[in-house]
Amino acid sequence: MNIGALQAGWRPPGWVVRLFGLAALLLVPWVVVLAFALPSAHRSAHWDIAWAGFDVALALLLFAVAVAAWRRSPWLEGAATATATLLFVDAWFDVLTSSTKAEFVISVVEAALVEVPLAVLCLRLARDVERRLYALPFAPAVPARPRFELIEQPAEAERLSA
Repeated sequence: MNIGALQAGWRPPGWVVRLFGLAALLLVPWVVVLAFALPSAHRSAHWDIAWAGFDVALALLLFAVAVAAWRRSPWLEGAATATATLLFVDAWFDVLTSSTKAEFVISVVEAALVEVPLAVLCLRLARDVERRLYALPFAPAVPARPRFELIEQPAEAERLSA
């Protein structure tokens, strides 16, 4: 959370709240319609391209996280959040689109041991980046350090907290 923005009383425009609130409400009946109207099985002509393209996007985001972390870029927060999202989506669809018991077991194990933990790690990384980026540099009190950090704290902040 941007502490400086909160202290200044910043709020998003009212239309943002109304637009996204309305979108969420309209999605509920659509989900019900889809749950009852769609068939349980469906054949797709470009299944291979869809999954390969998804994995290319995921690989690019994983690389973006690595580069942003290496460069200590403010883009790290967004890249890590987007990567976490795709990892959760990948786990969800891998498990739910498994066509055999073996595929299902492999998908569940992969989701439990790789995709979900990596997604959680990305979200924690994004949270830590946000705490570092938006900390007020001249705040009278240095915020408490989180128990689990993924980003090294600069030496200057270490000196101030001592």
